[in-house]
Amino acid sequence: MLSETKFTKVLGDSPKVKVLEFLIEGRELDYSLTDIAEGSGMGRTTLFRIWDDLVALKMVKQTRTIGNAKLFKLNTDTKAAKKLVKLFDALVVEPLGKEKILV
Repeated sequence: MLSETKFTKVLGDSPKVKVLEFLIEGRELDYSLTDIAEGSGMGRTTLFRIWDDLVALKMVKQTRTIGNAKLFKLNTDTKAAKKLVKLFDALVVEPLGKEKILV
């Protein structure tokens, strides 16, 4: 996710938006903080700087712990997260289904 997408063009290129985009893309899976930082294209320090805000907004939730690693995913139980998923699908997923594939 290092290049700009329609989602980041609309919402901005901030670290929070990049993290949310990564978690929305993989909304069925859970990730360690290291995986989230790498998948979002940022350093762990940047992720740690914004992480408490995402937790306070209830945009992410912890799913389980494996050893010392805590795993997290998008909290799709919140209205805000559901609306972001709809926006992401409208901007990114739905247009992909409409493109013709030439063989």
